[in-house]
Amino acid sequence: MFKVSIQLTDSLKNLLKETAKQLKGAAKRKFIAQTVGVLGQGGQSLAERELGWNRVTIGKGIKELNSGITCVDNYQGRGRKKAEEHLPNLLEDIKKLVDSQSQIDPSFKSQRLYTRLGASVVRHQLIEKFGYGDEELPTSETIRVKLNDLGYRLKRVAKIQPQKKFPKLTQFSSN
Repeated sequence: MFKVSIQLTDSLKNLLKETAKQLKGAAKRKFIAQTVGVLGQGGQSLAERELGWNRVTIGKGIKELNSGITCVDNYQGRGRKKAEEHLPNLLEDIKKLVDSQSQIDPSFKSQRLYTRLGASVVRHQLIEKFGYGDEELPTSETIRVKLNDLGYRLKRVAKIQPQKKFPKLTQFSSN
């Protein structure tokens, strides 16, 4: 095992951890690399063990520090792509299905369109009428979100309710 030139106290550990938490991306990697450099030989192992820093991040920071070239982080490139990127005609096909089954707000208080079709029904009709595969289509929940984004709201057709029975008015006799 290598001998470390600096002893880490609890207060110094907390200071280093808190400082690293406040930094992001390349600035954080640079700070970590400089700290490991000050710790001396065996500093990477010590930083991983005592401070909880990732060895890959430490190595990337050291390479950036030595070369002078900063890696650009592509945070926007992470995560799942939207359904429209995989299926470019999806939104148009949903509109074609739902427009024939929708109506405008009867009170004209909003621009919302109300539809009688639920998301699972829309999904099923996309498979039947437009030839989408069951595996390639997003879930009913995702289609519900797409319907809301397009301005449609699911609203049940109000049933006609019978009128309440009113008591017959009787004339009062005054004797």
